[in-house]
Amino acid sequence: GDFINVPQVIIDQFIVSARSKWEQDSGLVMLLPHAYEGQGPEHSSARVERFLQMVAEDNMRIANCTTAAQYFHILRRQRKLLKLDPRPLIMLTPKSLLRHPLAASPPEELSRSKFHPLLRDNHVDIPKEQVRRLVLCSGKVYFDFVTARQKHMKELELQPDVIACRVEELYPFPAAEVAALLNSLPNLKEVVWLQEEPRNMGAWTYIAPRVRDLLRNRLPLSYIGRTRRASPAEGSYKWHLKEQARLIEAALSWVDVEQAAGAGADGEDELAHPGRRA
Repeated sequence: GDFINVPQVIIDQFIVSARSKWEQDSGLVMLLPHAYEGQGPEHSSARVERFLQMVAEDNMRIANCTTAAQYFHILRRQRKLLKLDPRPLIMLTPKSLLRHPLAASPPEELSRSKFHPLLRDNHVDIPKEQVRRLVLCSGKVYFDFVTARQKHMKELELQPDVIACRVEELYPFPAAEVAALLNSLPNLKEVVWLQEEPRNMGAWTYIAPRVRDLLRNRLPLSYIGRTRRASPAEGSYKWHLKEQARLIEAALSWVDVEQAAGAGADGEDELAHPGRRA
């Protein structure tokens, strides 16, 4: 008989549409491996773009936590909401963060804090008036960025004017928190979305219109990530490292947005790096 992708059918027909189609409340938690570690395509992507295409009517929660405290508190919140407001929770869980020193949390964050849908850059001490570029991202790529920025600052003896903030909860989108962040940076010149995934995957197409609504044409919004591809990952560790380095370099370096505008087929700023072509 015909092959049926059973997990996809269960997710599409029952989990995502549980309330609207079946009038059932679900508090299911799904932990899906998702991170670009230089392995094959099946190791890299949980296909977050598919989940983000299916969000509507507050039907689920999608998170990409980057610290132990965030992971702990979102599970506590999920337990608390089982009776008050149950929803499926889709969590993207990078394997490398299990042992990453920057992902660790002090005990007080576990005992006294709470889940934050947006985390500000806490790995650099920079006055708000000095920030000119805001990098928005989600997940493991944040640690690649801050590690490279620290090395860049040390080698060139520069003061940073670029900060990176993490969207920890993709849906519901933390619009109020992002708006407050934008309003707190008086000399901001540019906002970019940094992702590891190819342009036609990941959160870019979901994030772009929401951030543009908040910017209201005051500032440009640009994309930094892999170019459109058929495969979620290179499948070659050598090319993975090369592409990853290019993305981080672009996030740290100023790019002429006006020259890049309109280059994308969809009319959006194309700041992706082409990398290897077949």
